[in-house]
Formats: sequence, C-alpha cells, structure tokens
Amino acid sequence: MSLKALIFDVDGTLADTELNGHRVAYNRAFKKLGVPWHWSETTYGEILTVSGGKERMRYFVDNYQPDIPSDTTLDELISRIYTTKTQIFKEMLLTGLIPLRNGVERLFKEARQAGIRLAIATTTAPSNVKYILSSNLGEESLDWFDIIAAGDIVENKKPSAEIYQLVLDEMGWQADECVAFEDSENGCLSARGANLPTIITVTSYTRDEPFIDADLVLDQFGDENDAASVIDDPAGSFNGQMLTIEYLIDKYR
Repeated sequence: MSLKALIFDVDGTLADTELNGHRVAYNRAFKKLGVPWHWSETTYGEILTVSGGKERMRYFVDNYQPDIPSDTTLDELISRIYTTKTQIFKEMLLTGLIPLRNGVERLFKEARQAGIRLAIATTTAPSNVKYILSSNLGEESLDWFDIIAAGDIVENKKPSAEIYQLVLDEMGWQADECVAFEDSENGCLSARGANLPTIITVTSYTRDEPFIDADLVLDQFGDENDAASVIDDPAGSFNGQMLTIEYLIDKYR
C-alpha cells in the first residue's frame, strides 16, 4: 500500500522536552508546593523508562522512597504536583523556551503539500501537545492533524500499543499505510506492537537504547544547514542529509 499518514510521538520526538523542559517544570512544581523532592539529570534519566508523568512519580516514590508530606495522600499529592507542573510547563512553552527539533516543521509542511495525513499518538497531556504546537507553529497548526490522541485516553501507556492502535482504529488506517516517529525504546515497542513501520530520532537520554525492529534510527530529521546522522539503518536506504517526504514515499511505496 502507498503511504497515507505519519504518526508522531511528542516528547523527545517533536521537541526535546525532557531534560530542560519537563524535568525543570517538575522541580519547580516540587519547590512551589513545598514537596522535598528534586530530580537530577541522572535520576530523571532513570525514571524516563516509565511512560507518563503520574506513573513516573509513583515509580519515583516506590523506588527512591522520598519523604511524603503527612497532610495528604499519595494520590492527592501526585494530582497536585501534576496540575502545578503542567501549568509551569505551559508557561515555559508560551515564552518560547522549548523549540521544535530540527526538521520537524519542514517535514510537517512537506507531508501536507504531498497530501500525506498527520496524526499524534502520545501519553503526554493534551494541553502540552497544544502548547508545543501552537507556540512554535501558531494555533492553526492544531488543524494540521487528523487526530491528536494524547494523555489518559487509553488504559495502558507506552510500551503498550494501545495509543497507536486507537489512532489506527479511529481513523480506519492500516498499519502498513502509516509510519510512526518516536525517540525512545518504549515508544518503538509501542509503535511496533501496532505493526507500524517506525523511525527513531534519538535524544541525549535515549541514544543508547536498542530500538529493536526500528526501520531507521537518526540523530534528528535534519535540514539544509544541519544534516541528520545515521545511527542505524538496517536496510541501508538512507543516504541524504535530511529525512524528506520524498524518501518516505519511496521507502514505503
């Protein structure tokens, strides 16, 4: 089948949101709420093996045994932290602190010009998706996507394939008509679990992950002034300096 749609993860894939985005926002939320927690770069890298902010906080509590304020339940505390962190992260986005990764805007525009559909499949909050897109591309960019599947709309988060399967089911697309874009092994497992061809653009946190069954692993999408570097290309099909819609149409014809 010919290529019909591109399905994108958000955190790490569209924007390098983790190290200087979500991690910073969580630490600011902890401080604002008087919670005696702090996530260092190393600690945050370790808890990134878990998908979802609320889930990461539970993992942190279970594995690091931090102090928990005595005047609240863990569920209430996590909810308060997550709400506060989301607002802080929104403010960071609106002030332009988190740009899109190199080549993302170009690839979006190339796909639209070629009549290829766009979709989002992420476990981050819907508001985060909205602000990442609108702060970098304008409010109208939200209409570029046939579906934005985000947050808690599925029971099981990545590496479960549920979020990708939801997109396919809602849109009536076949897996072999689409390509998924991810930045992490959990994301790769999720997309491949839905039988989607998958391309990876790594971050500093995920560069050394195995990305089993990924079609292509790059350091970025690339552009004319900053070429993409190949990390793994099992088919040996990528020889350009940037990932283009022409390459994708040819590869997945």
